[in-house]
Order: sequence, then structure tokens, then C-alpha cells
Amino acid sequence: MIEPLFIITNNPMSKSAFENKYVVEYIENGTQIDILKKARDYVHLGNRLLTHPLMGSVKPNETPYRTICISKKREERVDFGSLDIIESAIATTEKFIRDFNTPNWSEKILLDFQVIDLDLIAHAIT
Repeated sequence: MIEPLFIITNNPMSKSAFENKYVVEYIENGTQIDILKKARDYVHLGNRLLTHPLMGSVKPNETPYRTICISKKREERVDFGSLDIIESAIATTEKFIRDFNTPNWSEKILLDFQVIDLDLIAHAIT
């Protein structure tokens, strides 16, 4: 990725992988909704989404991890495209969490979801 960015995540693998190269806002024990709402807060401040908040094929109720890249540069105006995407992602995630059970995953499977989330972001920014 060419544009300067920072990362918001609740994934400890993403934090470890990127904290030496990027600013990482790590929300320990944060939910996906926490990550999405934090990204929305930055969009309201004039930052833009640089990665889609729901990229990948893992449904929001299936994984607890989310990593999002945000532009470092703040514009004077809100990017309404980013705002529309993040609001839609929040609504979709809330719907999936409300309407479908989230499995009680084992530690091994949770580690697999961390790897998937990390891999998605790593490929987006390299």
C-alpha cells in the first residue's frame, strides 16, 4: 500500500506483525463492533478507510477478530464513501451477531482465525 496508514485491530497476531512498521491501535479484548466503531470514529474525524472492514469470506459471527487500515492523513471533510462502508459493516456485523450463534471456538481455532485476519491485511498492505 502506498498511502501512509495506521491499523486498528483486536488481533494480537496483527499487532505483533505490524507494530514495528505501522502505528497500531490495539484494542485488547475488543469485539468486532468495538473495532468497527473505532474506525467509524476516525472516519468522522476525516480519515478514510483503506481496507474494507468486512473483507474475506469469514462471516462476522464466525470470528472475533478484525483488523482495519485507516489513512493517516485527515481531510477537512468526511469521506462519505468510507462512512457509508463502515456504517454498512457495523449494521451487517450487528445483524449476523444478533441472528446467528457464534460458536464457542477452541483456542486452536481462534488462532486459525487470527492467522486468517492477519493474512488478509498483510496481503492488502504489501
